[in-house]
Amino acid sequence: MKILVTGGAGYIASHTNVELLKEDYEVVVLDNLSNSVEESIHRAEALSGKSITFYQADLLDYETLDAVFKAEKFDAVIHFAGLKAVGESCQIPLRYFDNNITGTINLLKAMEEHSVKKLVFSSSATVYGHAKEMPIKEDAPLSAMNPYGRTKLIIEDMLRDIYASDNSWDIALLRYFNPIGAHESGEIGEDPNGIPNNLVPYIAKVAVGALDNIHVFGNDYDTPDGTGIRDYIHVVDLAIGHVKAIEKLNSNPGLVTYNLGTGVGYSVLEIIKNYEAACQKALPYVIDPRRPGDAAVCYSDASKAERELGWVAKRGIKEMCEDSWRWQSKNPNGYNK
Repeated sequence: MKILVTGGAGYIASHTNVELLKEDYEVVVLDNLSNSVEESIHRAEALSGKSITFYQADLLDYETLDAVFKAEKFDAVIHFAGLKAVGESCQIPLRYFDNNITGTINLLKAMEEHSVKKLVFSSSATVYGHAKEMPIKEDAPLSAMNPYGRTKLIIEDMLRDIYASDNSWDIALLRYFNPIGAHESGEIGEDPNGIPNNLVPYIAKVAVGALDNIHVFGNDYDTPDGTGIRDYIHVVDLAIGHVKAIEKLNSNPGLVTYNLGTGVGYSVLEIIKNYEAACQKALPYVIDPRRPGDAAVCYSDASKAERELGWVAKRGIKEMCEDSWRWQSKNPNGYNK
């Protein structure tokens, strides 16, 4: 079975490539390398002992995209490609709308043109906005708090409309919570451009001495230690979830939606404590004011994925931090050695 992985050189995608290859899927990656590097593809090949076909191309370039579909004859698509920084999306929303939504429209046009109607979409827990009840279930109300989240919600709505118009499609919407960690080998991991936007890669940069202090945004929330609580999931568990979703699509389920999380929340200070244990050093942090829009607590109910996909997150916070540290300590400058 041949799978197109859009944005396939990125963080979650590179781990998914390894898991797909382990299960003998044929992997074709399309990526414009705007926030990733080709080295991640080569390392996924080395870890799996199998080859990946790579096209450096942009979903906004429909002519090239169409040519790739003509050349490869895909069975299914896993769609990761998209800009993903919440703060940046508030500064340049038009770029996010153009890249994420127009790129997805082009992809869907190519899929329809070439009769490829199996799609796994990389969505996000951001589509729940400020959820009122915990844990969050898939039928919770949906809303967007920022342009990035709005693009995810709009794309979900588009896919629901497409399925309503043509039920020969099989579509899995995967709503991730907070992916962290790295492959246990330390060969592939998260390598963001510039200063990281997310907590754990920021902690990792402090641990290797590239940044001075961890910034903790608010310690006056109604939580046990006053800091925000989130559902962190190991990226390898998340990658395996995509393989399970592809298996599900082969049973022609129609349109299905799953949370991928652990169902367990950890506070910012708990993450720092676990990372200190992993790197065996104290990590300096400073308390900053709360960020606008941040919720006190957010964690998933992932029981539907367990029931219907046979998937459950197996790796705990200790492994998440240890694997992240192994990646960062082996690759202090990311993929640019």
